Amino acid sequence: MRAVCDWLGSPSHVADLCTARFLQETTLAFVIRIRDPDPFSNMRNPATQLRFLSCNAFRLFGAMVALAVLFTLGCGAPSSAVGPTTTSGSTPSGTVPHFEHVVLIVEENSGFTDVIDGSAMPYLKSLAAQYGLATQYYANTHPSVGNYFMLTAGDIVTTDDGFTGEVKVDNVVRQLLAAGKTWKSYAESRGDATLYVKRHDPLSYFSDVVENSAQMQNLVLFSQFSTDLANNSLPNFSFIVPNLVDDGHDAPLQVADNWLKLNIAPLISNPTFQKDGLLIIVFDEAAGTDTTHGGGHVAAVIISAKAKKGFQSTTFYQHESTLRLILEALGVSHFPGASSSAPDMGEFF
Repeated sequence: MRAVCDWLGSPSHVADLCTARFLQETTLAFVIRIRDPDPFSNMRNPATQLRFLSCNAFRLFGAMVALAVLFTLGCGAPSSAVGPTTTSGSTPSGTVPHFEHVVLIVEENSGFTDVIDGSAMPYLKSLAAQYGLATQYYANTHPSVGNYFMLTAGDIVTTDDGFTGEVKVDNVVRQLLAAGKTWKSYAESRGDATLYVKRHDPLSYFSDVVENSAQMQNLVLFSQFSTDLANNSLPNFSFIVPNLVDDGHDAPLQVADNWLKLNIAPLISNPTFQKDGLLIIVFDEAAGTDTTHGGGHVAAVIISAKAKKGFQSTTFYQHESTLRLILEALGVSHFPGASSSAPDMGEFF
């Protein structure tokens, strides 16, 4: 028994204690049988025989209890039951909770160091410190368009930023509609040729949208977002597209950070969002010189009242994991493209 305890990692003093107790009880229960093969031969009184049986049955029971304690306390108890220990530092996997509203915002062309280690985005950094930050998150490719498709279809589709075709592969819209969920793409400056680019608005390419006039109505201006928020009428999934200035593409990161503070702070403080909302802010790609894992090291921030506070993940993620998170959070069980085998982001909750 001592060997069993030691093999399972029990502290030696507990192993000694539980082993001794077990041996004591079993010895007392059976020694009389060894010493006298027929103990009843000297017991003429039935009452005496009954007391003998009761006593030894009790000792057998005590031996069984000692054995149970041996495995429970001595061999399998939590570390707190046997004294202080140190943890390995690993983060166990969690489960993505259910949300009614998921919002995705994609910022542009800046690496992790510039965003999180620099001073240009104090508001976003404060959110990262308060909620969840993926410290080992990497974009999939350069240039932008392939990352936007990976975020929404689990497939790069194209690396041509000038692509204007229709995309027929499985995608987030298709899965949301199949599950009875609603969606909208809120694009700032939609229709303005100088501030809006279609490649940052991936839902507008999908055949599930382009070939359905009712779904086309979900491609709206960003100004509609504040109205929907105030009226508690946000869809289940919101894709937010800041314009080329406000997403950091054509202006300093300070501009993008101020835009987030002005437009997203009201979402985070909204009572409905506090109850059942999830916000994901991620950068599409790092600067073009960073090609690590395809598109470089970028920041991804997970914001929700249900998220772990001040959590920093060291798990390797790419955009397909964000797509998986969006769908899992909304209770959708089919994941398009690479998201079907992507690492789950449940550890943030």
